[in-house]
Amino acid sequence: MDNNDQSMTRTRSQMNGNKNNKKRGGGHQIVKWVLGILLLVILVTVFLGYRFFDSAMKPLHPNSNQQVQIDIPIGTAPRQVGSILQEKKVVKNGSVFNYYAKKQNLANFQAGYYVLSPSMTLKQIADKLQKGGSATPIEVNGPKLLIREGENIDQIAKSMSKTNDRFTGKQFLSLMNNQAFIKQLAAKYPDLLGSAMKAQNVRYRLEGYLFPAVYPINKNSSLKDLVTQMVAKEDAVLKPYYSKLKEKNLTVQQALSVASLVEMEGSKTSDRPKIAGVFLNRISKGDTLGSDVSTRYAVVRKSATQALTESDLQSDSPYNTRVNTGYMPGPVDSPGESSIMAVINANREYMFFFAVTKKVDNKYNVGDVLYFKDINSFNAAVAKYNPEGK
Repeated sequence: MDNNDQSMTRTRSQMNGNKNNKKRGGGHQIVKWVLGILLLVILVTVFLGYRFFDSAMKPLHPNSNQQVQIDIPIGTAPRQVGSILQEKKVVKNGSVFNYYAKKQNLANFQAGYYVLSPSMTLKQIADKLQKGGSATPIEVNGPKLLIREGENIDQIAKSMSKTNDRFTGKQFLSLMNNQAFIKQLAAKYPDLLGSAMKAQNVRYRLEGYLFPAVYPINKNSSLKDLVTQMVAKEDAVLKPYYSKLKEKNLTVQQALSVASLVEMEGSKTSDRPKIAGVFLNRISKGDTLGSDVSTRYAVVRKSATQALTESDLQSDSPYNTRVNTGYMPGPVDSPGESSIMAVINANREYMFFFAVTKKVDNKYNVGDVLYFKDINSFNAAVAKYNPEGK
């Protein structure tokens, strides 16, 4: 083979190699395009899925004033609750609600009738379903009784007279002193009311046991039915915590007594476990609690805006923690769940606390609660930031 033949042979080989390289290059390009398209589809799917899930987690109609009656029948499985809520147009997607409830370990939904709104968040709806509904259908636009956190029975009686034309405050107070009715409730809710029934010198046996919430006043319901619903809600809220209270050697009456003080002493949720810890530490040590909340309850139910006199501070009422050590006879108001939780999870690091009433530097603002382990630092801080001794 001469040089020209060899040269032609090499040229053909190179041409064939270039063709094969082009084929391989073209194949790689196709694979890249396919992978790129698949990745784009996956990203779009994930994005749309996130948008859908994020949207379904929000209220269906945030600005809606609509109220919807929901019936959760006895024996309803947790996975069916979401379907009911979606069917009644309270949530955007029932499956997302069920996923949220499962992720938050919220499985103990109570049977009953509820009034819900499409403006409520999933958390608000789930919280309400856990606390129990009405045993009878609810008049959606009918009268309702609001019990606020920190209200006592006398204040609830005043609200009773103002918010409906069926029951009066006088009738309510009469029922609060109906021992036969209270014994029936104690038999129905022994874990809740067992220690309350043993308490001595209480003003109202059910003080602190009427859970703060909104209660519909139905045409066919009696006042006993209404109060029973309040006590049932208290039992539903406390049910997960009964064993924890026993572990801490606290009766329900003791826990609610401290929680009722925490409710009024701590306006911020973050302060409440520390305040509860101070009270529990002082009880353990045998000191007085010195809470004006209890003293106001002891002396003709003075409000927070009324000044306490020296005779008030020396009152011999068993509720006056200025002079009496240990636990009060019972709660002095209706504490909310966060105050009850504060007692269960008390931070027992401190012995004293007070709220700042005078701003003297940029360190603290009026209303800030300060905590101390010893009396000397406490007294020094009080002289500087709370000279009125409030």
